[in-house]
Amino acid sequence: MTRTALLWVARHALAIALALMFLGPLVFIALTALMSDRQALTSDLWPHTWNWGNFAEIFAKAPLLTWIRNTLLYSLLATAFMLVSSIPVAYALARFRFRGRRLAFLLVITTMMLPPQVVAVPIYLIWARFHLTGTLWPLILPMLLGDAFSIFLLRQFLVTIPRDYSDAAKVDGCGEFRTLVRVILPMARPAIAAVALFQFFYCWNDYYGPLLYAGTDLDNWTLSLGLAAFRSVHRVQWNLTMAATLLAMAPVIVVFFFAQKVFIEGVKLTGVK
Repeated sequence: MTRTALLWVARHALAIALALMFLGPLVFIALTALMSDRQALTSDLWPHTWNWGNFAEIFAKAPLLTWIRNTLLYSLLATAFMLVSSIPVAYALARFRFRGRRLAFLLVITTMMLPPQVVAVPIYLIWARFHLTGTLWPLILPMLLGDAFSIFLLRQFLVTIPRDYSDAAKVDGCGEFRTLVRVILPMARPAIAAVALFQFFYCWNDYYGPLLYAGTDLDNWTLSLGLAAFRSVHRVQWNLTMAATLLAMAPVIVVFFFAQKVFIEGVKLTGVK
């Protein structure tokens, strides 16, 4: 048994080393979050006492529930709006034959290359005229117009679905919308899950967007903004900073843990095919 275990370790040595390299910072954050104030400033890596009260103290010293609520609102609504708007566009680019289709797809790819900082000022002025600055709506509402990266990934997957399925559905009397909903979408679940997770993770970790539009209103801060402010206020209390960081990371880790299979499958299919 010992020899078998050693052989397994030898065969997977590189994978084990990479896993330890990625898990090391997470373990360090978790251990520091459970230390006392004094020990967190020392070189000790293992807590002398397990201070679980650090997590409760965070909620007492910062409006963490408000930050979580705003982050969930931003992430979930932006993801839902992105799916509603991007799936029909990707379906049209993949299945329809119309003049200018290649040009439209080229424009989608071109928008992926445009840095958001280039158009930040004019877009900010537009939202300011609608009196929506100071909120998260300037980050959520544009998702109703689609996301270039999501459209690209979905289109790459949809072109691999044989046309025989949609043709058979049309023979049975299905229109384009019903064919999309009843035939294409169930087959495109891996790609849809992949783009949804990409969008959710991006919104959850986004700092630039909330800082630009909601940075002046404390009631609309997200976790990224709140953690930055919390770190500056409690920069000496690294145990509380690490505890807040761990709470912010936990939802993303849990979501990816349960959806990793379909996420990896979607990325693989959209990238390879």
